[in-house]
Amino acid sequence: GLQTSQDARFYAMSAKFTPFSNKDDTLVIQFSVKHEQNIDCGGGYLKVFDCKVDQKDLHGDSPYLVMFGPDICGPGTKKVHVIFSYKGKNHLINKDIRCKDDVYTHFYTLVVKSDNTYEVLIDNEKVESGSLEEDWDFLPPKKIKDPEAKKPEDWDDRATIADPDDTKPEDWDKPEHIPDPDATKPDDWDDEMDGEWEPPMIDNPEYKGEWKPKQIDNPNYKGVWVHPEIDNSEYVEDKDLYLREEVCAVGLDLWQVKSGTIFDNFMITNDVEAAKKAAATFKDTQEGEKKIKEAQEAEERKKAEEEAKAAEADKDDEDLDDEEDEENTLGEATEVEDEGHDEL
Repeated sequence: GLQTSQDARFYAMSAKFTPFSNKDDTLVIQFSVKHEQNIDCGGGYLKVFDCKVDQKDLHGDSPYLVMFGPDICGPGTKKVHVIFSYKGKNHLINKDIRCKDDVYTHFYTLVVKSDNTYEVLIDNEKVESGSLEEDWDFLPPKKIKDPEAKKPEDWDDRATIADPDDTKPEDWDKPEHIPDPDATKPDDWDDEMDGEWEPPMIDNPEYKGEWKPKQIDNPNYKGVWVHPEIDNSEYVEDKDLYLREEVCAVGLDLWQVKSGTIFDNFMITNDVEAAKKAAATFKDTQEGEKKIKEAQEAEERKKAEEEAKAAEADKDDEDLDDEEDEENTLGEATEVEDEGHDEL
C-alpha cells in the first residue's frame, strides 16, 4: 500500500490507465483505507480524473470527475465524501454518511449505475443508496412555488387562540419582590450617616407572573397554508447524470495533519461482484490487525510493568542507602561525644 509519512503535509499521487466510458454500464470505485495512526485530522479520499489531468501539477483545484472516500477532522467531521463534477461544477451529496474512525483496514465502495442510482458500501455493507437526481443538486427542482400564489388575507393558520371569555382573577397581581419581613435594622445603623434604613427585598411567594388567558381551539383554523407549486420551466431531465465519458486516472490529492494512513486495493471496474469479492478480504485483514494490536498492547503493558518494578527497586535501594548513611552519621557523632568525655 501507499502510506503517508510526514505530518501536516499535502500529498499528491496519481496513476493513469487505458481510458474508458461507463456509458450504459456500471462504474465501481473501490479502495481500502487504514488510519493506523489513530488519525485526528486528515483526508482519506480518492479522486477519479479524465485524461486531461496534469499529473505533474496535481493539486486541490485540479478538475476531477469523482471524489470519494473518508474525511476526518476532529469530532465534528467524520464523513464519507461523494462528490461528482457536473457541467464544470462539483456537487456534494446532500446526505451525511459516517466513515469509520478506528485504526483498522476498511474498504470503501461506490457503485454508480446507468439507471442514475448509486450505492455506497463500507466493508461490503451498504450504508447509503438512492437516486443521483434526488441526492445531488445537479438539476434545478422539478417543481417551484407558484410566484403568483399568495396566502389569502383571511386565512387563519392559528391552531389555538386566547379564550375571549377568560378573565384575570382579582387577586392575581402581586409584586415580584417584597421587603423581607424578618429583616431588622442593624444596631449600628446610623440614619443620619447611612440614610433611612430599608429592609432587603426577597422573592414574593405569592407572585404568579404575567397573567395570560388560557388557550382554546381556534374555530376558524384552516390549517397550515401550503404554497401551491408549478412545473419549473428551467428543469430539463438528464438521463446521463451517471455518465463519465472518459475515465482515465485515479489519484490521491489530500491534506493530513497526522500522517500514517495506508491506502491500498485500488479498483476501478464495472463488475460489482468482483469488487465485493475483493472487499471480502477485510474480515481476515481486520482479524490479523486486531491480533497484532493486542500483542503490541500486551508487550507495551509488560514493558511498562517491568519499568515500574525497576523504578520501585531503584527507589528501595536509594531509601536503603539513605538509611545506612544516616546510621553511619549517628555512629560517628556518638564516637566523637565519647572521646570528648573526661572521667572524674
